[in-house]
Amino acid sequence: MTALAYYPGCSLMQTASIYNEQVKYVCNSLGIQLQEIQDWNCCGATSAGKIDEYMALLMPARNIKLAESQGNQEIIIPCSACFSRTITTLTSLNRDKTLKDRINSDLNFHIQGDIQISNLLDLIWRHTLSGRLKSRLQASFNGLTAVCYYGCMLTRFPVDINISDDPENPRKMEKILNTLGCHTLDWNSKTYCCGASAAVNDREVANRLMSRIFREANTRGADCIVTTCPMCQMNLDAYQEDIKHTLPVFYLTELLGLALGYPPEELKLDRHFIQGLEIVKESLEYAEQ
Repeated sequence: MTALAYYPGCSLMQTASIYNEQVKYVCNSLGIQLQEIQDWNCCGATSAGKIDEYMALLMPARNIKLAESQGNQEIIIPCSACFSRTITTLTSLNRDKTLKDRINSDLNFHIQGDIQISNLLDLIWRHTLSGRLKSRLQASFNGLTAVCYYGCMLTRFPVDINISDDPENPRKMEKILNTLGCHTLDWNSKTYCCGASAAVNDREVANRLMSRIFREANTRGADCIVTTCPMCQMNLDAYQEDIKHTLPVFYLTELLGLALGYPPEELKLDRHFIQGLEIVKESLEYAEQ
């Protein structure tokens, strides 16, 4: 198995705990060994940056150093906010020697800065290109139409970072779902903001942003929305009654898990506010053994 450092982040320990389990199931099926970074801390998400810009860099920097010190060359991060904060920090450290020296001094560490930071989508995409994902599939989806929702943090950053997808019209998730047999729709809202933490302190703004996303998904004829961001999934799943729209919102790992042979009960697909279990069951076709 390939061993990679794993940073789950705070959301996957609490509100998105099923996502954490699903990530491990999927990686295990693909022969990927995840080694959780020992003694990791919160990345600061959006809150640290609103209070102290230096602290917003210091918190992910510590996780980077921990991963380096544990002998890792790559960190896998499922959460879009955690991924954004961590890759932004690493890029900033490598471009600013004064900042890097200050953080090394304050942490009493020596960050090398040559570790790779990848999100879960990057990891699954590599195994899609290699053919490993397709070779491990136990089932496929026939008749399931999805829209892929990347959110605003997965492809756009506060510093210039090269990514292997179009930041305005990313396509990796669609191609992964196509490999599973899903039909995916092109749409304009795939990188719109869902409101993120504004759902807590400015519900009116967040509801307006989410309404726009759902309105287009429904108009296009989608059966479901698929995402990899725990904050986006929670917002879009939890507030549908407020915005008068109804559509299941799945983690990518849920459809991957089903196609890799995991039963819905083990993946805990019944844990969402808006249920979509019957939709996926109806379209799931198991390969003949």
